[in-house]
Amino acid sequence: MVSLTFAIPDEIKSEMKKLSWANWSELTSEELVKEIKRVEMLKRFKEIVSKSKFTEKDADLLSKKVKESMHKKLKESGLI
Repeated sequence: MVSLTFAIPDEIKSEMKKLSWANWSELTSEELVKEIKRVEMLKRFKEIVSKSKFTEKDADLLSKKVKESMHKKLKESGLI
């Protein structure tokens, strides 16, 4: 495993000292892995979306239809 060293502000270091129970190395490692996965998922999402032909006009129309449908269902059930 590789070791990584980085600088943090003095204020953060003093706050970290108050949490002596924390394993900062493990927490940092876990957060880095989460961020890498998040960035990879975002990249994949952008690849998928870039191929989409769904326009803003389509989204507005779909939104209107969903709202009308929900309104009808709520009205039929007596909730509005």
